[in-house]
Amino acid sequence: MKSLKKINFKMSKKRALGKGLSELLNDNDLNYEEKKNKVFLKKIDSLEIDLIKNNPFQPRSNFNIEKINELASSIDKYGIIQPITVKKIKNGFYELISGERRLRASKSIGLKKIPAYIRTNKKQESLEMALVENIQREDLDPIEVAKSYEKLINDLGLTQSEISLRVGKKRSTITNYIRLLKLDTIIQTGIRDKFISMGHGRALINIDDFNLQIDIYEKIVSDKLSVRETEDLIRKKKTKKPKSKSKKLLNYASIIKDKLEKILKTSVKIKVNNDGKGSVNILFNSQKDLYEIIDRIDEYK
Repeated sequence: MKSLKKINFKMSKKRALGKGLSELLNDNDLNYEEKKNKVFLKKIDSLEIDLIKNNPFQPRSNFNIEKINELASSIDKYGIIQPITVKKIKNGFYELISGERRLRASKSIGLKKIPAYIRTNKKQESLEMALVENIQREDLDPIEVAKSYEKLINDLGLTQSEISLRVGKKRSTITNYIRLLKLDTIIQTGIRDKFISMGHGRALINIDDFNLQIDIYEKIVSDKLSVRETEDLIRKKKTKKPKSKSKKLLNYASIIKDKLEKILKTSVKIKVNNDGKGSVNILFNSQKDLYEIIDRIDEYK
């Protein structure tokens, strides 16, 4: 059984590990947790891993196995630099608030215990902390981030400005992420699976026709279009002039309209589309009027 490595919280020691490991351990996350810990957290304990349950509010749906293995290797060599965060729940168990990657990595190398900050918080705080914590991660895909922002708005009633303060991002950035959820689910999956980028998605949002969205999405994937090329293609689609209606066709429709109104003794509307297709609407005010129109059509035969 592997023993739990010595925990070291000195920044000078962490810097000595080098850039590669620093990236593995997510410096941005550490800074966020350090600020959070000053406000919320009480003490550090070494907890049995089997007593820690996953957070039901975890917004992340995909975990990169290769990254987990890399993190596990660094934990095996250096120990856990930053404790996970948990809250106490019933029957001696704990619920994970943040640090699921560290927990998974620790399990994978057979650790039985893990250092953890323990705090007591309400369900709403747990949801907020889990979402904000995970939004800080660099490996979340744009759709997961967008859904996390949406959850903060819908479930916690936060405004985009309030979210901006909590995650340290511009309000316009948050808006751009949330707008991705207006895309067709096929395109959202494409962004999640890295077939297209968030930049492609932002360009596609400007298309109101969902069928056209899908057509251009498929072209982006098949032709490997850049974001700039995609924007140019969409611009051309939008500025493409519709075919002008033939004057001859319009005049003919007007003549037909007059003849029908004389025969049927009621108002008639004829609509002609750019492609020559259209419709004829015969107006009536009552069932009696309808029967009279039918009789006139029979008489005309």
